[in-house]
Amino acid sequence: MPNTPHGVSDVMTQPVAAVDREAGFKTIVETMQRWRVSALPVLSAERRVVGVVSEADLLPKEGFREADADRLERLRLSDDVRRAEALTAGELMTSPAVTVHGDAALAQAARTMATASVKRLPVVDGNGLLVGIVSRADLLKVFLRSDEDLAEEVRRVLVTFFAAPTKGLHVEVGDGVVTLSGRMRDRSLVPVVARLVRGIEGVVDVEYDVTGVAPVRVGPSTEGSSL
Repeated sequence: MPNTPHGVSDVMTQPVAAVDREAGFKTIVETMQRWRVSALPVLSAERRVVGVVSEADLLPKEGFREADADRLERLRLSDDVRRAEALTAGELMTSPAVTVHGDAALAQAARTMATASVKRLPVVDGNGLLVGIVSRADLLKVFLRSDEDLAEEVRRVLVTFFAAPTKGLHVEVGDGVVTLSGRMRDRSLVPVVARLVRGIEGVVDVEYDVTGVAPVRVGPSTEGSSL
């Protein structure tokens, strides 16, 4: 569907603030404050993303402010102490950066965030150059699609992939939950239909009330079961 978010590039934030390796501590803080962000991509001279510096990387500077020299020496190998003594983005950053390509699916970006335990991902092009940033909030934008928009896409998917076998199905969408009711010529296609409909960006859940089959809620644990 036109203007429907399907990939990272559709929901990412642009323009995006960033700093280079040589940016000083105060510059980093000022940039975060000015752009109202909690993390910044760090770029090489070629504008490739080489790391990310976040508020968590900056806080040790304050946390170890009053630590005496002996304690610092005992903790010398600690990452927090290293960051407390760091002065530039290159010294402070977490590297390598976890990034995502602009043409990646939203589900892929969500899995990458969850696996890496990060709240945002720098978005890069095919050459590794920064083109935007995507956050958890950005990924949730797909659930703002209207019920009418979702219903139209579900109907289009059914016609495109199934045609006659699903001709008797009626589509209703409420609060993002798709309900398919009516008659299916081949009821063995129900799990296949479920997977395709659930894969539409913005669908919250899928429910069925198909003639000849007891009403069934098709969730992740039931999609592969036989009906």
